[in-house]
Amino acid sequence: MTVSPPPSPSAERAATASAGTRRLVRTLYASAFCDEFVLLYPVYALLFSDTGLSVWQTTSLFVLWSLTGVLLEVPSGAWADAVSRRLLLILGPLLTAAGFALWVLVPSYGAFALGFVLWGAGGALGSGALEALVYEELDRAGAADRYAHVMGRARAIGIAATMSAMGLAGPVFARGGYDAVGAASVLACLAAAAVATRFPEHRTPSGAGERWSATLRAGLADARADRSVRGALLLVPAVTAVWGALDEYTPLLARDTGVAAETVPWLLLVIWAGATAGSLLAGPARRLTGNGFAALLTGSALALAAGALAGTPVALILVALAFGGFQLATVLADARLQQRIDDTGRATLTSVAGLGSELGTLATYVAYGAAATAWGHGTAFALSAVPYLLTALVLAGAARTTAAAARARRRSRRSPSRPSRTAPTTRTGAAPRPGPGCPSPPSCRGCRLDHAGVAGSGTHSPTA
Repeated sequence: MTVSPPPSPSAERAATASAGTRRLVRTLYASAFCDEFVLLYPVYALLFSDTGLSVWQTTSLFVLWSLTGVLLEVPSGAWADAVSRRLLLILGPLLTAAGFALWVLVPSYGAFALGFVLWGAGGALGSGALEALVYEELDRAGAADRYAHVMGRARAIGIAATMSAMGLAGPVFARGGYDAVGAASVLACLAAAAVATRFPEHRTPSGAGERWSATLRAGLADARADRSVRGALLLVPAVTAVWGALDEYTPLLARDTGVAAETVPWLLLVIWAGATAGSLLAGPARRLTGNGFAALLTGSALALAAGALAGTPVALILVALAFGGFQLATVLADARLQQRIDDTGRATLTSVAGLGSELGTLATYVAYGAAATAWGHGTAFALSAVPYLLTALVLAGAARTTAAAARARRRSRRSPSRPSRTAPTTRTGAAPRPGPGCPSPPSCRGCRLDHAGVAGSGTHSPTA
């Protein structure tokens, strides 16, 4: 009987890394689904209205939600670098579950406000920690180049979960009202926390004894010292903020095309199908150049403007293409940032990028409200394409600068310094010593051939 040799240590390590990667990816996909499978999403505004809140009270809740994320985004990222990132991914959904439970158990303005604070805090805990954990675990397994592909699929699964929740919310609400929808949402959050316990984490935290503020300062110092990190850090909010705010207004844009109210959800499904397709393209597009990235943003911006200004249901296909391009750009911008960050401050700097996105989203809300009030939703969507065109111009300019510098380096490598063409200086009375380029005997009399082996000009004149 033939006995097969035992596997080599390198083969065992490769098998272990592959198994760890599979576990990470499965856990990530399950977490992405549970995080977004919240049946309260399409009806919580109705809950506020039915409780008796005014429009301004509801608006104040949204502002409180956003401010909570702004205030906690960066500190939570620094905390994730100082302690366990997996721990924060477990705590985040638990806080969100508590907030949703408050909404349905004691519906009131105070309970809604506290629930939004808990929801904002839960989202801040996961922002930065998730990206940092996934990238470092992939990098440990030698699969960092798969980050864009894996995160793109996770985003697509999250969108699919949201659309599934929108489809189920109606039947569940019809049977059990807000209590049933709220209970299902709390269970989804508890499931997300349970799934998060399965995330592998092999890094050694910097220690609870180290203050998170020191981790924050170290991460920001890295960004100041490295120009490439700063550029990647700014690209994330430049790509994410505007379209991240526009998705709240897509129902209004769809309704303005003149369709019946019951048709609006179907048009929204078309738009979000485009975003899902963009997520799935992240893997093949991960090596997109600077010019390619600029072209992606330009094409998406033009599609957004054209689709919004047309004002017809069919033209919303262009909006869907634009959202697909923006979703793809969002995943790629995050991947570029992860590739440039030092491991010790990864969650911190990812949270800084998230903070920039939150602030940009708030600014977009204000600008959109003013534009839509003055000119309508179609024009407001079209004007929202302008920041993307400006970002594309900046990226194209940076790509040209980088290409010019690379050409200059190649020319310098191809043009080494040449020896002098002048004849070597000889001592008085000494006969010139011919080199490989001079055919005369040693009694050469001042020929102009280069004795270092490089031919000069003139006539060779040996002595008689």
